[in-house]
Amino acid sequence: MQTNKRLCLLTLCAVLVPAALAHDIPRRPDGKPDLNGVWQVLNTANYNLLAHSASAALATVDGPFGSIPAPEVVALGAVGAVPGGGGVVEGGEIPYTEAARAIQQENQAHWLERDPEIKCYLPGVPRATYLPHPFQIFHSESAIFFAYAFAGATRNIYLEDPGEAPAESWMGQSFGYWEDDTLVVEVTGQNDRTWFDRSGNHHSDALKVIERYRFDGPDVLLYEALIEDPKVFTRPWKISMPLYRRMGPDARIHQFKCVEFVEELMYGHLRKEPIR
Repeated sequence: MQTNKRLCLLTLCAVLVPAALAHDIPRRPDGKPDLNGVWQVLNTANYNLLAHSASAALATVDGPFGSIPAPEVVALGAVGAVPGGGGVVEGGEIPYTEAARAIQQENQAHWLERDPEIKCYLPGVPRATYLPHPFQIFHSESAIFFAYAFAGATRNIYLEDPGEAPAESWMGQSFGYWEDDTLVVEVTGQNDRTWFDRSGNHHSDALKVIERYRFDGPDVLLYEALIEDPKVFTRPWKISMPLYRRMGPDARIHQFKCVEFVEELMYGHLRKEPIR
């Protein structure tokens, strides 16, 4: 009898909690979830989507007793070190083809020269979501717009199918629609120059990303991205993570148009008298 009572209580909780949650989330006058706000992740996915241990640096060379930071980053000390993370890839594996895996490993070995983040190139999707910078969602009944702090990146989410992207671009073309309380965004038309993280995980121009945003409480969004790219991966794969609402006076995105910050890195060697 006592066991049956416990089962009934558990069943009741399972029914009531999602129902209560559905009422607690912010909603617009049309009844749809209100995504307006400044959001940010709290994870290490931008270092590596997969589970990884802390390490001295992303760029390393062989030392007398193992790997040591490369000369270009050794002065950064602990600031240049990599914090460990549990990973955000479902199943813990990125299903590369054999050839694509070799490219990822080569990218990782040449991170300093190749990572588009270092040169302030637009981050692409899904990387824009989990860079260590906040982003803002502007949401009305007729429009959804994403503004990112990093590099001034933006995305207009088409709410009617625009058809095939007219050209490849860094941020691609985004088409969004609702499935109950979940915003689904299909992203196509991205070029092949962005990475998924600082570990050289890459894709081709055939990339398609299907994002899903849904509330898990008034100040938390659950984010999922299904990755499809038959040129690079043997099957679709998925990442997921929570996004947290920024609160207080600092709940805004600050300008980080970093192009001017990397001019010396990219063009300093063209000076008549280089300073380094």
